[in-house]
Amino acid sequence: MGEIEGTYRVLQTPGSRLGVQKTTGVSTLEPGQNLSTAMASSPAKTHERDLLIKIKMLDNTVEVLDIESKYYGQTLLTEVYKHLNLIESDYFGIEFQNIQSYWIWLEPMKPVIKQVRRPKTTMLRLAVKFFPPDPGQLQEEYTRYLFALQIKRDLAEERLTCSDNTAALLVSHLLQSEIGDFDESEDREHLKTNQYLPNQGRIEGKILEFHRKHVGQTPAESDFQVLEIARKLEMYGIRFHLASDREGTKINLAVSHMGVLVFQGNTKINTFNWSKVRKLSFKRKRFLIKLHPEGLYQDTLEFLLGSRDECKNFWKICVEYHTFFRLFDQPKPKAKAVFFTRGSSFRYSGRTQKQLVDYIKDSGMKKTPYERRHSKARTSTRTPNTDVPKQSVPFPEGLRAPGSPASAATSFHSVHSSAAPAPVRPIFAETSPSSVDPRTTYTRVPEKPTAVPAEEAGRKATQQPGSPVLQGLPEEHAPLAALVLKSPLGLTPAFQVNLNAAGQGSSPLLSPVLSDAGGARMEEDEEMKRKRYPTDKAYFIAKEILATERTYLKDLEVITVWFRSAVIKENAMPEGLMTLLFSNIDPIYEFHRGFLKEIEQRLSLWEGKTNAHVKGDYQRIGDVMLRNMRTLKEFTNYLQKHDEVLTELEKATKRLKKLEMVYKEFELQKVCYLPLNTFLLKPIQRLMHYKLVLGRLCKHYTAEHRDFADCRNALREVTEMTAQLQHSLIRLENFQKLSELQHDLIGIDNLTAPGREFIREGCLYKLTKKGLQQRMFFLFSDMLLYTSKGVTGTNQFKIHGHLPLHGMLVEESENEWAVPHCFTIYSAQKTIVVAASTRLEMGKWMEDLNVAIEMAKKSTEKSDMLLENSVCNRSNRSSDEVSLEQESEDDIHSSRSSLDRQSHHRANTTMHVCWYRNTSVSMTDHSVAVENQLSGYLLRKFKNSNGWQKLWVVFTNFCLFFYKTHQDDFPLASLPLLGYVVSSPAEADGIQKDYVFKLQFKSHVYFFRAESKYTFERWMEVIKRATSSPARSSLQLPKDDKDSHSD
Repeated sequence: MGEIEGTYRVLQTPGSRLGVQKTTGVSTLEPGQNLSTAMASSPAKTHERDLLIKIKMLDNTVEVLDIESKYYGQTLLTEVYKHLNLIESDYFGIEFQNIQSYWIWLEPMKPVIKQVRRPKTTMLRLAVKFFPPDPGQLQEEYTRYLFALQIKRDLAEERLTCSDNTAALLVSHLLQSEIGDFDESEDREHLKTNQYLPNQGRIEGKILEFHRKHVGQTPAESDFQVLEIARKLEMYGIRFHLASDREGTKINLAVSHMGVLVFQGNTKINTFNWSKVRKLSFKRKRFLIKLHPEGLYQDTLEFLLGSRDECKNFWKICVEYHTFFRLFDQPKPKAKAVFFTRGSSFRYSGRTQKQLVDYIKDSGMKKTPYERRHSKARTSTRTPNTDVPKQSVPFPEGLRAPGSPASAATSFHSVHSSAAPAPVRPIFAETSPSSVDPRTTYTRVPEKPTAVPAEEAGRKATQQPGSPVLQGLPEEHAPLAALVLKSPLGLTPAFQVNLNAAGQGSSPLLSPVLSDAGGARMEEDEEMKRKRYPTDKAYFIAKEILATERTYLKDLEVITVWFRSAVIKENAMPEGLMTLLFSNIDPIYEFHRGFLKEIEQRLSLWEGKTNAHVKGDYQRIGDVMLRNMRTLKEFTNYLQKHDEVLTELEKATKRLKKLEMVYKEFELQKVCYLPLNTFLLKPIQRLMHYKLVLGRLCKHYTAEHRDFADCRNALREVTEMTAQLQHSLIRLENFQKLSELQHDLIGIDNLTAPGREFIREGCLYKLTKKGLQQRMFFLFSDMLLYTSKGVTGTNQFKIHGHLPLHGMLVEESENEWAVPHCFTIYSAQKTIVVAASTRLEMGKWMEDLNVAIEMAKKSTEKSDMLLENSVCNRSNRSSDEVSLEQESEDDIHSSRSSLDRQSHHRANTTMHVCWYRNTSVSMTDHSVAVENQLSGYLLRKFKNSNGWQKLWVVFTNFCLFFYKTHQDDFPLASLPLLGYVVSSPAEADGIQKDYVFKLQFKSHVYFFRAESKYTFERWMEVIKRATSSPARSSLQLPKDDKDSHSD
């Protein structure tokens, strides 16, 4: 018979997500069986103890277990968990090295003797099997302690790779947990006898420096800090499986809570989300991922592993991860075949994460002591998650699946090993870096990837299968000391917060990891072209018109081609709305197609690519601009109807469920790289761009220049149009922003009510009973909303509260609460305390709030009516005291009806960037960003790479979008620039080229090279203006504050 093929279908019903009420799946258990009865019904065992199993625990003690020869894996696991008194046992497993020396997990439903070939000489070890994305999901302090020990083991074995600073910070918290407060001599002595890192002597000074700052921190708090830092690292919970793609390129495969991951070296370059995966299977050495069909890309990806056993082992791990994190309940029993079946019978048989969380929550554990090895605090009391703030919440109620009872026929003998972890052979060899995309030709990335920073966030960026190589954008922030809030209300718990935390959970931000192969040749080609092209500034201004016109036409095609196709295919839009929308935008699109051809022809002549007989006739652009601006004037009536188009489209999506579904699905497509209604504003915004660029041409030319008169007249024509449409544009931009937020927020209707204006959105930390917790705030002309982002499948934000602006008072309260950048908001309903990440952010919020409060005084009656009609099911509790309500964790994520309406949502909006970058953006910033948009080819270089690669780059909505050419329909990757600083390279950067600008966000650096001085200056100008809020220059900060809060 041939090789057996294992298959596993990934469930795509709503029940495949945690938090949705439907279950499906299969199991090897008989109907009506659970693990307990399965073990009891196994063949009768003889009572001789003929097998001694050695198991190394996470604290490096070795337990010797005397078991019977026919013991099943589940029985052994149960005995270990019983010995440890471990409640949240499903996160853990027992692993061992096979003959080929790679680690595999002990299977519960197979006899131990059939899995471990030489049980008497094999050292098994307890390890964390499932790594949740957030340590706040771990309910027990003891579980967090064991997780911290796993992080300690991963550091020692070089599985958890990170920068020196991060490693030192992690070790310092481990020291605090094990030996208590800082004592230099004791610390040094302890580090001599305990090896936390392979090269720990080199960073011993940093370890001591960090440990000095943890005075007073309890072991439990230290464990939590270790997990908080570790979970933000790229390699958190990652176990590599060596593989290669179809072209033979060496890669590493891994699996996590979010899906199957592809690494090149230690750099993640692709993620296949569970939601995009249709089926996982293997055949011999080939591991197959079948995706849901998307566009022109193939839906089956193939990877080659070292052997069939390795392939099957990785497939099993994927099956278990998917079941544990994505299903509600245990898989249903699988009916046995009458004769024989083809395929593996392996299925996950334990509790899912949801079942485990519900069990812990419902059972109300008794306080149980446990011992910490090496810790001065020898015993600690087990309490279900009271002292440590949770970043994520328990999942909804569900069924409890009991584990197998412990057998009484076993005994343990403890053998304590040395305190230092024993040297372990490398489990995987690091391959030479080469890039990976399972569907396309692979490209090379830097040979020495940048080390991952400690408090990195947003690295788990979701990538759609079928898209080119992308990497999660790292976000580093410096750790702040724990802040003890001395509350006048007599609160005893010490609240801890990192105000610069970039956010919790997975991040949606993407950054490019594109090829630099062939960079040297590309660089030479660019040099040759640069020598041939004109050097006049007017030529580069004209070239900017051409580049931005190409992008603008592609933006129009999103509506006229792609969206039209989507609604026609589903017959989702009423005939009247179809006519209104496309009869207004189609003529504009056709006009700009012709306009673009004229500009391309003129630039071609200007560059001397054709035989022009009359010199001078083609080295100008004013005549083309004047002729087309006069023609465009005839389309003013169409542009004035865009207000009606936007309004009617928004009404229709609320009224028609089918259209709403098509609208939301379309926004998830790669071609729709911005919120859909943003593209409807492009025609009016384009007029503003014409006005600005013509103004630059007029400023450049002398009055005697042959092109000056035409440029001036064209400027006059476009100025008349913008004057007519200026008020309409302001109103449309506000309506567009409100509509975008309406789609993003759960718990509010009619956000687009007439008279309401958007003012600012951003991240602040709100004081609750659990401490300072990250919240997203939205300021409007009549109210202030605050929300949080959940761990559900949607990227929407759930509203926690709203405060009417009428009667509101805002004042700084840093001294009262002993929290940096803290201010108090007093309203008629309640009073809340919030903290900003920097003094600058606090100033911007307080300034906008005070202005908005003054505005609200003039329209009190209207404001109250808007609030009453807008916010759904919110309590109107009044309180004169500071609100420290413990917001219900079930309430945060319980909006089932809203989640059912939208199970997917785009994650590249400004709101999400603010959440992960811990910043804010005002409507003024949006307006400035509209004026500062740019397109063109740039040469891109990473900090540690050698070559330059040519990319088509579009800058809009505070974000860089990267394409291979200007003809591409959708971007390969994006890089949100909020928080980035643009500057010229320093001498230390070693850049020897002209016209290079540097983008930096903490440790993350990109270099971009322009073709001319003018182009270089333009890129610097637009990025600086769009990413630097006008409020930043208006707020005068003391020098100390600027230095302290520059992050």
